[in-house]
Amino acid sequence: MTEAKQNSPAKDWLEAELADTLDEDYELEMSEPALSLEIAKIYKNTHPPSMDRLQYFRDLITLQSELIKLQSWVAYTRKKLVVVFEGRDSAGKGGVIKRITQRLNPRICRVVALPAPTEREKSQWYFQRYVPHLPAGGEIVLFDRSWYNRSGVERVMGFAEPEQVEEFFRDVPEFERMLVRSGITLVKYWFSITDEEQQMCFQMRIHDPMKQWKLSPMDLQSRVRWEQYTKAKEETFARTNIPEAPWFIVEGNDKKRARLNCIDHLLKQMPYEEVPHEEITLPDRVFNPEYERQVLPRELYVPQKY
Repeated sequence: MTEAKQNSPAKDWLEAELADTLDEDYELEMSEPALSLEIAKIYKNTHPPSMDRLQYFRDLITLQSELIKLQSWVAYTRKKLVVVFEGRDSAGKGGVIKRITQRLNPRICRVVALPAPTEREKSQWYFQRYVPHLPAGGEIVLFDRSWYNRSGVERVMGFAEPEQVEEFFRDVPEFERMLVRSGITLVKYWFSITDEEQQMCFQMRIHDPMKQWKLSPMDLQSRVRWEQYTKAKEETFARTNIPEAPWFIVEGNDKKRARLNCIDHLLKQMPYEEVPHEEITLPDRVFNPEYERQVLPRELYVPQKY
């Protein structure tokens, strides 16, 4: 038997696995399942062609394989990594977070997206509700919005008094320096998007039943208060861009390129390398000739509708 024939079952299995992986990625990428024809036409006319889809997936999977190496290195060295994702609504924060976590171990890399504070939390030290979510050794934590809510949405929407905002600006540099001194690597990303692009994204969400849930009253107010958010962002950068934890801006108009650029940049912030690991071998199946598998009642099974 030729070597090609001997390897064909393994090759067929690998091709099937790759096909399943691409199917999952395509499913994740389907972002306009129910757009009205008019909105789809406007979007196409106002956006130049993005990356070639196949090239995008090649680059994404390559970067995700590096993220797995980073994960192994963090776990092996007991490092602590915090990544903060802030920025305009619809600028692509969620999409990047999904691609970062897609192939990682949720026990090592987890996402923190806190709801609005309770009455009890409002009476606490402002940073107190974020501290329990910080990583232990060997963990990565991604904050889908963070303590910067105070200088952003809370400030613009009037949920925080000017005195509270000023206190935040005084405290946050030292708070972040404390995190860094404790051994945490803190990386902060701000996702930027143009006024026109956000308008288009919001219109798409309005006409897409599968995305309407993303439009909260706060999101809609971000259109009304665009300039107020811009001023809040500018002051946030001016007062919290410290050497220990600088801000990095991700241009989010082209979502595919934004994902790749952000992941590539994040990987370059950590001096990760290959770490030793035990070779994995599949143990032999233990057979008990006296064991008989019981027949379970049919009502326990999920009906095979498809």
